[in-house]
Amino acid sequence: MSKATILRAFMTNVWNEKRKDLVETYVSPNYKIHLDTGDNWEGQTLNHAAFKKRLDFSFDSFPDINFDIQSAIEEENHVAITWILTGTNLGKIGEFPPTNKKIKTKGMTIYFFENNLITGHSQVFDRMTVRKQLGFV
Repeated sequence: MSKATILRAFMTNVWNEKRKDLVETYVSPNYKIHLDTGDNWEGQTLNHAAFKKRLDFSFDSFPDINFDIQSAIEEENHVAITWILTGTNLGKIGEFPPTNKKIKTKGMTIYFFENNLITGHSQVFDRMTVRKQLGFV
C-alpha cells in the first residue's frame, strides 16, 4: 500500500470520522510536530495518548471538522497534501466560548513516514481566515 493511500485513510478514518481508536494503526508512538505555527504542540513529540488529546482539542472545538484532500504527492518517506478544512465551532477554543460559526480554510501538510507509520508533520494554513470567520479578529 502506498504512503499516500495510508495517509488518505488516516485523514478519513481518524480526522473526518473521529476514530481515535485507530490512531495506533496509522501513527508512530513518537509523533513529532516539526513546524505548525500557532499549534500548541509545535516542536513536541507526542505519544499516542498525547496525540489523542490533541485530536480532542480539535474535535471538542469543531465536532464536524472535515479535511477534504485536494492533492497528494508522495516521495519516499513523505506525503504532502493540500486540503480544505471545514467545521462549525461548537466548543470552546482556549478561553473563547463557542461561536456556532462555520469555518472554511485551506492549507498544506507534509507528513513524515517510517515503516508505514506517520512519524510527524510540518504544516501551514490560513489561521487568520479562521480567526476572522469566528469573529476573533
